[in-house]
Amino acid sequence: MTTSQLQAQPKPGAARREGRPGIALTVIAACQLMVVLDATIVNIALPDIQDALRFSTTDLSWVLSAYTLTFGGLLLLGGRAGDILGRRRVFMAGILVFTLASLLGGLAQEPWQLLAARALQGVGGAIASPTSLALITTTFPEGPERNRAFGVFAAVSAGGGAIGLLAGGMLTEWLDWRWVLFVNVPIGILIAFLAPLYISESERHPGRFDIAGALTSTAGMASLVYGFIRASEEGWRDSLTLGSFGAAVVLLAAFAVVESRAREPITPLRMFADRNRSGTYVIMLSLAAAMFGMFFFIVLFVQNVLGYSPIEAGLAFLPVTVAIITGAGLSQRLLPVLGPKPFMVTGSAITGIGLFWQTLISPDSSYVSGVLGPMVLFGFGMGLNFVTLTLTAVSGVAQHEAGAASGLLNATQQVGGSLGLSILVTVFGTAGRNEAEKQVPSFLAQATPEQQAEFAKTQELPAPWGHEVLTEGISTSFTAAVAMVLLALLTAVVVIRVRKSDLEALSGTAGAAGPAA
Repeated sequence: MTTSQLQAQPKPGAARREGRPGIALTVIAACQLMVVLDATIVNIALPDIQDALRFSTTDLSWVLSAYTLTFGGLLLLGGRAGDILGRRRVFMAGILVFTLASLLGGLAQEPWQLLAARALQGVGGAIASPTSLALITTTFPEGPERNRAFGVFAAVSAGGGAIGLLAGGMLTEWLDWRWVLFVNVPIGILIAFLAPLYISESERHPGRFDIAGALTSTAGMASLVYGFIRASEEGWRDSLTLGSFGAAVVLLAAFAVVESRAREPITPLRMFADRNRSGTYVIMLSLAAAMFGMFFFIVLFVQNVLGYSPIEAGLAFLPVTVAIITGAGLSQRLLPVLGPKPFMVTGSAITGIGLFWQTLISPDSSYVSGVLGPMVLFGFGMGLNFVTLTLTAVSGVAQHEAGAASGLLNATQQVGGSLGLSILVTVFGTAGRNEAEKQVPSFLAQATPEQQAEFAKTQELPAPWGHEVLTEGISTSFTAAVAMVLLALLTAVVVIRVRKSDLEALSGTAGAAGPAA
């Protein structure tokens, strides 16, 4: 066989990769589903986790924040790693890290062990998620085939949240809360096995890693979040609270300096030069902050006050997913005609109304009166914003910077969710303590000796006194969430502009877009 014939021979496995694009897409979509699903699957298991590992309600928020902080903080670095080292290689590394972290989290016996595992899951997700989207461009040729692949990816991203809530309920009720983490292990191993067989490696591009930017941003946000959560338990004058806020200021200032001087920054500051794009990031930050809080507190309400089982709690959240998809579909069809501003303004206003309705929640609220109606309004408003924010973030961006622009929006969503949840948990803790002081005298006057002994040991009031404390904290937290959405609404009204160039760009891209994760 001649040299030319040898060169013409396909590389081992190439025929399988080229002949089975469906399997390649399944592998990529399964990765995205696993990463997106993990942001919600744990929600339904939170009450069981709290009981098993003895978390306080305020510390319990770290089960979510530990994941979203590292995921959002390292998301841009993960995408950069795929460009430099090869996307398939980095994709597999991220999956393996995520799988190992899931196993360790399922085996956790102490709160710190679970939180460390959740943070490591976030690292794995940040490595795998951006490369999974990029792999579609290297696996599928431009045209209808790639468009269909992006459609599947978008559908998985949109439906992952609902699947996570329902799957979390089934696993928690039928097996154990640990299986919301263990379930990732066989899936991750299967993905890592199939990836080299059916996904081609991408071309490697020379470049630099902005490690300093990634570390200072992630550590700075973690310090800020910890400061708020610490304040909810120990007060604003606590030395560790003040120290955390001080460290956050120093680290985030260092991040800004690093990014302004880096040759290839993880967060290109020029992305904020465009008025609409900057406003988009602020709106996403504010809405994500409210959204994470809504899911967190409503899960506690339906299970602890309404007495729903984990499966019933998962089913209770399905209407909000339908509302999100409905709003997203409407905005996708009309966005090229009307531009982004009407959807950002209307969507933020409807979201705010839904949250304001939830401030009326009380121990006497039913699912229909206190949860379903507000949640559907909230979901529809968020749906109007999802596609709008995603497309506005990349509108008018040079092709080679589109990944950075969309990645920055995703990072803003994750970091905003963590920061917002920490603020709302602080509000919850303060309001809950104040209400507990009012309820304790009534409890002591009516409680049995056994109840008083249990309270002396746990410092937690039983029902109905405990329900009063919980719902007062939740109601006050939703008041703060309304303020966050009002910031998004104000930004949409004052900052966002309808420009002819944006309408032209959207008319060429809106048809292929899907809901944001």
